[in-house]
Amino acid sequence: MKMPNLEHPAYPAATLLHLESLVPCRESQVSMLLSIFGERQQFSFPSIFIYGHTSSGKTYVMQTLLKTLELPHVFVNCVEYFTSRLLLEEILIQLQSCSETEQTSHVPCDTFNDFVRLFKQAVASRELQDQTLYIVLDRAEQLREMEANILPAFLRLQELTDRNVTVVLLSEIVWELFRPNTGCFEPFTLYFPDYSIGHLQKILSHNHPPEYSADFYAAYINILLGVFYMVCRDLKELQHLAALNFSKYCEPVVRGEANERDTRKLWKNIEPHLKKAMQTVYLREISSSQWERLQCDDGEPGQLKGLSAHTHVELPYYSKFLLIAAYLASYNPVRTDKRFFLKHHGKIRKTNFMKKHEKTSNHLLGPKPFPLDRLLAILYSIVDNRVAATANIFSQITSLVTLQLLSVVDHNNQLDGPRYKCIVSLDFIRAIARTVNFDIIKYLYDFL
Repeated sequence: MKMPNLEHPAYPAATLLHLESLVPCRESQVSMLLSIFGERQQFSFPSIFIYGHTSSGKTYVMQTLLKTLELPHVFVNCVEYFTSRLLLEEILIQLQSCSETEQTSHVPCDTFNDFVRLFKQAVASRELQDQTLYIVLDRAEQLREMEANILPAFLRLQELTDRNVTVVLLSEIVWELFRPNTGCFEPFTLYFPDYSIGHLQKILSHNHPPEYSADFYAAYINILLGVFYMVCRDLKELQHLAALNFSKYCEPVVRGEANERDTRKLWKNIEPHLKKAMQTVYLREISSSQWERLQCDDGEPGQLKGLSAHTHVELPYYSKFLLIAAYLASYNPVRTDKRFFLKHHGKIRKTNFMKKHEKTSNHLLGPKPFPLDRLLAILYSIVDNRVAATANIFSQITSLVTLQLLSVVDHNNQLDGPRYKCIVSLDFIRAIARTVNFDIIKYLYDFL
């Protein structure tokens, strides 16, 4: 029988071996936690603070450790229970399910004093008195937004209740950003480092599809990490990308055009699709099924349609129209404003006012500067309801400049007010126009 790397006198070797297989590349952290926990009946450290970047295994390791060793515990997410009352009541509700006492009616818990009293009643059963109870607070940085006494009280809960209880705080930020100015009980801190590329390779290769060999899947993961490791080290995102693109990697093998060891041909097949996926790292603008349909298209592996405009999502409603107006002012000649934005302009043919130098596309010549009053005039024409020229509108123009969607044209002799240029691409502005149901092509002189 294989001997586990983890050692603890209170647990059999088979249990520790199973635990080790569930938490790969986190053996040192699990070993440290086992040493702190001690045996079931022993008092453990009053509070433990575990921190590390996102997807470093903090939540998964704690849940796996407590469930595998069958230790009594309460697991609460502080984002879900975002007030002190919701948080304290949820802990008490989960405690009732841990004990063998009859389920009592819901008891409101308004203060931490009430919580200490009700906590003592909840852990009165024999099972919870004879072993350590663990209260795990995930996303613990939310505790800083609650009452000032909540965090110090949780750190000293063992002392306040005189019970065998350990509070574990899980967070993505360091303890120094938690410590109150008035001081508090210092928890035991444990750092979870980021997974290295070797760790990611081992974890991602662990669950390979049964119809393919482990070496074949490991080679695929190696290619995936070679492309994405520099821009993405989030284990969850990498798992999603691995599952999403594996079918495309296998296509030459399925069609019989290559075998599992023909890495060159497999790489040439998957390379353009991994480049596509690079545009959507961390984004969920389309579902996995839509992505797979896009993978099957025979078009060029260029930019995915509709995915380039993710940056417009955070723009306010009128900022979108301001950007559209700025784009029209930059790429339309001034004399065409009457044609596009005046209702009764009469019949004007394009050839009547086209000059020799205007035969070249304005989009090839690049954006031209425009004054502020022209921008506002176009804005009032394209927005259905009346927009007042308030400080809010002018502040949004400044924000667009800060976001580098507009640029200010500086001239020493500029006496008539500021002049701007719109510096976004046509694809970008079309995507923004779609979000407000505005057909910008109808208002562009180059597309008449």
